Amino acid sequence: MPLALLALAVSAFGIGTTEFVMMGLLPQVADDLGTSVPTAGYLVSAYAIGVVIGAPLLTALGSRVPRKRMLLLLMALFTVGNLASALAPGFGWLIAGRVLAGLPHGAFFGLGAVVAARLVREGRQARAVATMFLGLTVANILGVPAATLLGQHLGWRATFLVVSAIGLLAMAALARLVPHIPVDERQSLGREVRALGRPQVLLGLLTAVFGFAGVFAVYSYLASMTTEVMGFGDSTVTVVLALFGLGMTGGALAAGPLTDRALRPTLYGSLAALVLALVAFRFTIHVPWLALVTVVVLGAVGFMTTTPLQMLVMNKAKDAPTLASASNHSAFNLANAGGAWAGGAAVAAGWGWTSPALVGAGLTVVGLAIAAVAGLLDRDRGTAEGASRVVAQSPLAEGPPAAGKRISSSSPASGS
Repeated sequence: MPLALLALAVSAFGIGTTEFVMMGLLPQVADDLGTSVPTAGYLVSAYAIGVVIGAPLLTALGSRVPRKRMLLLLMALFTVGNLASALAPGFGWLIAGRVLAGLPHGAFFGLGAVVAARLVREGRQARAVATMFLGLTVANILGVPAATLLGQHLGWRATFLVVSAIGLLAMAALARLVPHIPVDERQSLGREVRALGRPQVLLGLLTAVFGFAGVFAVYSYLASMTTEVMGFGDSTVTVVLALFGLGMTGGALAAGPLTDRALRPTLYGSLAALVLALVAFRFTIHVPWLALVTVVVLGAVGFMTTTPLQMLVMNKAKDAPTLASASNHSAFNLANAGGAWAGGAAVAAGWGWTSPALVGAGLTVVGLAIAAVAGLLDRDRGTAEGASRVVAQSPLAEGPPAAGKRISSSSPASGS
């Protein structure tokens, strides 16, 4: 794997840390800014709103910007957003900072996935994308727990200052390691929008919204489940979240080669496994050691869905994949918000802290059904693919270019 993927993974680590760390800092933020924890919870939604808005908007605005320069601009905006959060004088300014930090999230991962796929040989593209996402999963094992502890001891502002420093480090890595990839002259915003409107792309996005919502129906309330149902103390919450992140990393590592080998079977299998794991969690949660094992499994099968979903929408928009790839992250964040809302509604209705697991299973069943319909339509048209091969040809048949070198605009890889 080329070193450029390391730069993308470092960037993903920073993004993943700032996305999820707020869940562990809500009490500190609420106390410092004189508001309630439920009101402080809007800070989680603010970031998701930034992602949903920023993914298509920034991708469209940057459609004619060379890929490396656009990645640097997006990471610069991410760094500014986190710095603004650290220096926010009040709750309203912190909301604005969180929206600003979320704006580049989807556009960066969407563009990063296209760039990653074009840095490697044919047949290894899903592994390249999964390597970038590995930074996101490692953030849940190391970044989020460490940043939470830092915020608890030195204040939540220190957390966002450190994330800003990670953003600067990521920019340096991108500048040094990612090759120059010019924009294809044939590319246009209209072409990207038309690709986004294809039925198979839209079905892929809907699969992400419902399928991944099942994960966040549980993850959003995992801390409360740990103390209220599993019977652990508050100090164990960080460990449980880290176990979930450990499972995510395992899922990401497995998803790459499996998706390269057989995209749709990997998608179907991971969604079906997620349904079973969510149903099982409804019962294993009452046995502490079984609950911890199931948390790892949930993280693994939940995150195993992300790589085939990402590759699917890129494949179906293969001649203009950047906007579709970025919009997939808007879909994931809609899943985050929708899953959290559905799980919370079940708890508020008096169904108990275990109810989000069954709600999540129901949402994932809908996602699996949408994926199955899309697969049948592909089969009817004779277009079903067996692997993640359609995104683009890699820039060089012999291997990726050296860091800092240009990829010629005549290369088939330059059509992002």
